[in-house]
Amino acid sequence: MKRLVKLNYSLLIVLFFFNNISLMSQINDNADVLIETTYGNIKIKLYDETPFHKENFLKLVSEKLYDDQIFHRVINNFMIQAGDPNSKNAKPGQPLGYGDLGYTIPAEFNKNLFHKKGALAAARQPDNVNPDKESSASQFYIVHGKVYSNEELNLMEQRGVHIKFTDEQRKIYTSIGGTPHLDYSYTVFGEVTEGIDIVDKIASVKTDKRDRPLNDIKIKIKIID
Repeated sequence: MKRLVKLNYSLLIVLFFFNNISLMSQINDNADVLIETTYGNIKIKLYDETPFHKENFLKLVSEKLYDDQIFHRVINNFMIQAGDPNSKNAKPGQPLGYGDLGYTIPAEFNKNLFHKKGALAAARQPDNVNPDKESSASQFYIVHGKVYSNEELNLMEQRGVHIKFTDEQRKIYTSIGGTPHLDYSYTVFGEVTEGIDIVDKIASVKTDKRDRPLNDIKIKIKIID
């Protein structure tokens, strides 16, 4: 899900939160965020059930880290990804997806938060260098996904991709869709509440062989009450 060359930095996230507690206390706990894109706006609700991811994301938004970045990886029927600091002013065709901030966020898996269409989740390094499935400090993706049949979900359970889908997950995955094979492997920490049609538009753009859109899709993110 994520291209990175840096290794995880354990315990840095703890220092990060202690060093920034005064700033976090100034952020509205119930704040949503608005992602302004070349194609329109996407409103996101952040989950209280994933406090580390929520507070980290709000902090980065307040620092305008994401302003003028781009969606550097787009795969139709799968997801749209952003958050690489190196994507600001990146040259056409420049490989992206390796940039990060030097620390990780502990995984915050929750059986009630899953990869339905419109879910906001954190990218991360693969299991072979990241067995605890810790999240990237900055890179995130929004699920586009597809609709699955119950038969397909049954096969996933049999193959061990997922222990057991709940009734709610089955209802969602067989109606609006998502990416069920990512559940409990990547932390979901929010969801689209407005602008899912914008996600559809972005997911359908033409991309190069590295899945980078041929025409840059710039973003700015701000906190809204």
